[in-house]
Amino acid sequence: MTVGVKSIATGNFEHMLNLLIKPASSLCNMRCRYCFYHDESLHRDVAFRGIMQQETADALIEKAFAQENRSVLFAFQGGEPTLAGLAFFESFVRKVRDANRNGVCVSYSLQTNGLSMDERWAKFLHDHHFLVGLSFDGSRAHDLLRPDASGKDTRSRVIRAARIMEKYGVDFNILTVVTPTVARNIGQIYHEMKRRGFRYLQFIPCLDPLGCDGSSEYTLSNDDYLYFLKTLFSLWYKDFMAGEYYSIRYFDNLYFLYEGQGAEQCGMQGHCNIQFVVEGDGDVYPCDFYCLDEYRLGNIREQDFYALSHSDAARRFLGESAGFDPDCRTCPCFRLCRSGCRRYKRNGEYLYCKAFREFYPVLEKSLPKIRKKLREYSL
Repeated sequence: MTVGVKSIATGNFEHMLNLLIKPASSLCNMRCRYCFYHDESLHRDVAFRGIMQQETADALIEKAFAQENRSVLFAFQGGEPTLAGLAFFESFVRKVRDANRNGVCVSYSLQTNGLSMDERWAKFLHDHHFLVGLSFDGSRAHDLLRPDASGKDTRSRVIRAARIMEKYGVDFNILTVVTPTVARNIGQIYHEMKRRGFRYLQFIPCLDPLGCDGSSEYTLSNDDYLYFLKTLFSLWYKDFMAGEYYSIRYFDNLYFLYEGQGAEQCGMQGHCNIQFVVEGDGDVYPCDFYCLDEYRLGNIREQDFYALSHSDAARRFLGESAGFDPDCRTCPCFRLCRSGCRRYKRNGEYLYCKAFREFYPVLEKSLPKIRKKLREYSL
């Protein structure tokens, strides 16, 4: 889950080397009831890969700049990446500055639950131009679904983290996991986000545990997801047409696809890419959703990114994700749904096909009007 957000009006993407780094591995100070990475790590021989050591970080940085790239994104996730400590990050950005001898454009992002946020962290994030994703499920769902490690509520601490970042001018967006509770209360949640001044939003459907047949209590049904899509889009569209724009990453990307541009959100591209997810011990995987032993590409201390991307595991991962359900090719929705992310499929079929098919007429009617409105704004 990346934290990048861009304006609906531009649609410009820069070719870059994207690195998703887990400096604290699966370690976390919260116990979110639906956490996909906790479940994923338990399906490996070794769940926790340790806090990233300096030697591993040095190898990662050195090999990132050995590539011929115009830009590099260092995106930190977890677990909870801040548990690696502020000193780790301070050292990391110093090493990047020293290693970047050719003036490559460097970007940083961080996905966090916010519990570690204080003024020292906020100043650091601002000074080094981090884009931060802050996880918050809205008042109706957050404390129910996202307690800390001792079972205590976390909502007030997350809101405090947002206010500290605002004080220091940190760029951040809100990441919300769409569970049945969130879907059924999305109207109230959207209005809460607006009331709190959160203008950049991401909503990601909750992932079922690996091997689940759709019977998890957090499984999102097609009916709930359809209600979520229609309700949220209606509210967002009304605001947009009234000249009040809130960035909702999924809707922004639907517009890019409508205009024939590529989606920047990985799961909307219609195919898998190698994402270079670097675990705490330096092991590298192709995707945050597939940090499993059978998809291990290698280790950053032993191979460079070219070798990792051409490994047998990389070829197998890409091969397994190639192709679509034959019905998708003739479906009018395909240009926008792109058959869905691989992790949201069961037996090759997109789990939310039914919901998207019923949502599609809303998009057909609304997207041309959004295009017209954008042209008015640009005059």
